[in-house]
Amino acid sequence: MTNDRVYIHEFINIRGHNRANYMHHMTANWSPSAQVDRGQLCYGVWALLGSTGAWPQTVNMWEEQGWRGLADSFSNEAVGPGAQDPKLAKWWSGAAEFRDGGFDRIMVPAPWSEPIETLCASNRGGALYAHELITVRAGTARDLLERANETASPIFNRYGWSLIGAFTTAMTNDDEALLLWSIPSWNHWAAGEIAHTEDRDLIGWRASVAAEVTNWHRVLLIDAPLAPLRTGRQPSVTDQTDWHD
Repeated sequence: MTNDRVYIHEFINIRGHNRANYMHHMTANWSPSAQVDRGQLCYGVWALLGSTGAWPQTVNMWEEQGWRGLADSFSNEAVGPGAQDPKLAKWWSGAAEFRDGGFDRIMVPAPWSEPIETLCASNRGGALYAHELITVRAGTARDLLERANETASPIFNRYGWSLIGAFTTAMTNDDEALLLWSIPSWNHWAAGEIAHTEDRDLIGWRASVAAEVTNWHRVLLIDAPLAPLRTGRQPSVTDQTDWHD
C-alpha cells in the first residue's frame, strides 16, 4: 500500500513545567474534535528528552488525508480576525497557557512509510523513539529515504531499532528528511548508539551518504500517555477533560 497522506510536524516550546498538561491538551482535547471536524489523525505527540535537544519541548505529528484533506483543514482553521477558528477560541486560550510558540513543517512520507492506523494495528510503538532530522544537498532528500530503508534499516534491526517513519519536508528545496526509529528499550537504544562507532556496516552507511548530508541531529522522544503508538488507538471523546483543568 502506498501512503498518500500528508503530515504536519511541530516542535512546540513549553511554558515552564507544563509539558504533561500540554500533551494531554493536544491528545485528549484537540485530537478527538479534529478527527471529526478535519479528518485529521494524531500520528504522535511526544516529549523531547531535553538532554538530547532543546527543552522543554514536545514534538507533535498530525496525519492529514492528503493535500486536499490538508487544504480542507486549513480552510476550516484560517478564518476569523486572527486566522484562527472562532469556535476553538476556548481551546486556543487553554493551549496558550501551556506553550510559547514553536516551528511547524509540512512533511510527505516515503511511499512505504506506513500510516498511523497500520502502525497501531501492527504494534510498532516503542519505549522510546529516535527522531533524526537530516539536512541534505538540494534535491537529494527523497533519495536519502530510499537508501535509509534499503541499507540502514537492516543494520539497525540488529539492535532492535525499527524504521517506522520516513518523510521529506515539503515546500522547501527537497533538502530535509526525517527518519523515525521505534526502539523497544533503553538498553536497545544504548546498543544502537555504541554501534554508531563500532559497527563497520553502520559506519559505512553514514560514510556512504556523507557527501549529501550537511547536518544530522538525532533526539529522543517519549510517547505522551494518550499517544496512538502507546495506546494502539486514536484519542477519543472519553479522554477529554475540561480545557482549563
